[in-house]
Amino acid sequence: MLTEAATYDELYRGFRWDIPARFNIATACCDCHADGSNRLALIYVDEDGAATRTSFDEVSDFSRRFANVLKADGLARGDRVAVFLSQSLELPIAHMAAFRSGLVSIPLFALFGEDALEFRLSNSGARAIVTDESGWEKLAKIRDRLPDLRNIYVIGERVPTGTKPFWSSLKAASAEFATVDTSAEDPALIIYTSGTTGNPKGALHAHRVVLGHLPNVEMCHDFLPKPGDLMWTPADWAWIGGLINALLAAWYHGVPIVGHRARKFEPQAAMQMMADYGIRNVFLPPTALKLMRQANVTHAGVKLRSIFTGGESLGGELLDWVRATFGIDAHEVFGQTECNLVVGSNSNLFPIRPGSMGKATPGFDVRIINEKGEELPRGERGIIGVRQPNPCTMIEYWRNAEATAKKYAGEFLLTGDLGIQDEDGYFWYVSREDDVITTAGYRVGPSEIEHTLMKHPAVAMSAVVGIPDPIRTESIKAWIVLRPGFAPSDALAREIQDFVKVQLAAHEYPRFVQFAESLPLTATGKVLRRELRALG
Repeated sequence: MLTEAATYDELYRGFRWDIPARFNIATACCDCHADGSNRLALIYVDEDGAATRTSFDEVSDFSRRFANVLKADGLARGDRVAVFLSQSLELPIAHMAAFRSGLVSIPLFALFGEDALEFRLSNSGARAIVTDESGWEKLAKIRDRLPDLRNIYVIGERVPTGTKPFWSSLKAASAEFATVDTSAEDPALIIYTSGTTGNPKGALHAHRVVLGHLPNVEMCHDFLPKPGDLMWTPADWAWIGGLINALLAAWYHGVPIVGHRARKFEPQAAMQMMADYGIRNVFLPPTALKLMRQANVTHAGVKLRSIFTGGESLGGELLDWVRATFGIDAHEVFGQTECNLVVGSNSNLFPIRPGSMGKATPGFDVRIINEKGEELPRGERGIIGVRQPNPCTMIEYWRNAEATAKKYAGEFLLTGDLGIQDEDGYFWYVSREDDVITTAGYRVGPSEIEHTLMKHPAVAMSAVVGIPDPIRTESIKAWIVLRPGFAPSDALAREIQDFVKVQLAAHEYPRFVQFAESLPLTATGKVLRRELRALG
């Protein structure tokens, strides 16, 4: 979608959206490459390390067959199909079948518990779900409370009573299926927000959402695609970051992707896999990079061309570690489930400024605004707003007109994130609106303190919150996970507090420090600060 340029200004000024009236994700991300040549789509690496290669031709065939299964079982255009799976071959088959059928797919994290699963299936009114045996164990406990859910397809040798076998049903179906002629504006996906600020909301996205992601993915992956590119991310393909930023964006360009269902992220295993398969392009969330830095992993065989990261800001220390370890810069991005990838970086187009998310993605007009949608001067803190319309923005929150209306002010979508834009156009993340700490008359964002904490040699991960204080309104509290070789102590806590005082400011140091084995995270790796605030 981008024409490669030597400077950011040339790239940004020269870009124009070209969204076709008729567009279907399955056609664009699968069928366009299923030309009979067995072009590689997926390398799936199982838990034992064995690799299975699948072509676009096979994905197209399998998804057409499963589309016929869904049709025979009574699903009609607009019905919702949930995909409750980890990274796997079956996951894109199910999504592609839904897209080509005019159905709406719902990606669900395999780690969801019963309550999270029930809320999303009930709220969406899903009529079908594709899962595996471990997913069925959770689903079986809540199925009686889900009257809309009539079709359950289970992957595996065992077919529980009341469910249908995924693979044998698929293989028995015809491969002849005429993909529905969809508009770019037709609904395709409901992706639920991570729920950092209350109950998750279902962002209903149109088929055009894949096209809306491309300028940022191409810019931040240093003009993807290039010959030999191969994508991988440890991020779950149920997250918008894993599904659209990585899987669908890669497949739109015919770039193959590596899939792997890891029980947990292992830094050394990640390095080994990148080396073994010659992975060139990665989406590594900040949590993964922090764990790799903590483990101090290296591997001479890793030859990455691009590193894409987002979800939380990295800060200078982590950026320096990435550059020293991989020989290239990590390119940060910013966006959210409702309107993704609106800001990003590319060190070949403009210098990276540690702590900054980068500049506006070509095709997006991003401003710092107030709650009325009025633009604020450069250097002033406000809400990060994205001018509408654009192809990345959701159609609406599913069955929630009130929340949808609150998401907009004037011409802008309100991200709910606070930030600053400097005189050179760089954006700086401050915090979620509800994460701002009010202490002794100051308004403090946790991110800046967390970046400073990461500079201390003992700190592996940190999260900063405000806790009630009768005098200051709130006091700053830091939750800290230590690096190997350091032990919690009052002396270490005081040392860390003094470090922040000197490095940052006296009013921004954490008056309380609590050491922890781990931090509560969303399924996408973001810190759940509200849980830490509740602990006090």
